[in-house]
Amino acid sequence: MDTEALRSFVRAAELGQFRTAADELGVTQQAISKRIAGLERELEVRLFTRTARGVELTRDGHTFLPHARGVVASVERALTAVRPGARTLRIDVLGLRTAQAVILHEYWRSRPGSRIDVVTLKVTDPWEAVAAVAAGEVDATFRTVTDPAGLPPGIRMRHAFDSPVELLVGPKHPLAGAVSLTPRQLRKHRIWVPGIAPGSEWADFYDQLVTEFDLRVDAAGPHFGDEVLLDVLAESGDVATLVGARDRYVWPEHQDLRRIPIASPSLAYPVSLILPSTNPHPELRGVLAHFASLPRLPEDTWVPSWATRP
Repeated sequence: MDTEALRSFVRAAELGQFRTAADELGVTQQAISKRIAGLERELEVRLFTRTARGVELTRDGHTFLPHARGVVASVERALTAVRPGARTLRIDVLGLRTAQAVILHEYWRSRPGSRIDVVTLKVTDPWEAVAAVAAGEVDATFRTVTDPAGLPPGIRMRHAFDSPVELLVGPKHPLAGAVSLTPRQLRKHRIWVPGIAPGSEWADFYDQLVTEFDLRVDAAGPHFGDEVLLDVLAESGDVATLVGARDRYVWPEHQDLRRIPIASPSLAYPVSLILPSTNPHPELRGVLAHFASLPRLPEDTWVPSWATRP
């Protein structure tokens, strides 16, 4: 089986687009299409369906993906064995707009010689990301498990940084003119956060937030993407959402959305990094040092009960 076809399949699955995968792998989009078409002929199944935004895995594609990842990871480890010191740090982030990706980009810009491959494992269960670290598919993942005692041998979780939370509203919302807000002022307002995955660390974060501050967090309905969420906020007079202060969101000027800091106390999501306990990738030392240099949040910042600290 063609390992380059497998690599093309894995990256197209992770990125959701043949064009983006082709750019990353340094080949043409036509080459990616041909590789995957050949793979589908060999397997006698369809791996992707085309959508308006790119491609999505079929059921067979989802089944095949972890096995393909394993083969690609094994090939990469084999190549590394004969090219010591040349391996790129492969690190998983929840999304390319998240604070995790933004801060990693800052680190890379400060050290342009760094070799970093930023990936987004399309899994909602943090334990699947843990398994990817344990299998060597990625060197580290920005995920959090609320029970770190359950981590497999050789894997640990450590604090990376705290991500402050802000309220995002449209111009018609009654809180739109506020310079800052307290959690108490958010009570009774609908905070819409679609797509919270049951059992994820984010679900537990919001559960604790609701209990602590008596907030109204609504996760109803499917998440059709950030663009749809921003459209709803721009037109609504009663819907707000919560976003990370460092998360990268861009909207058209006419939407006039407002990001409002929350204070007294500040709210923050504790971002953790899961990595091997022994012999982690050498580049991780510099990444963790960069996190440690970030500004500290106020002492009264609220974080969930399972937050870890340096």
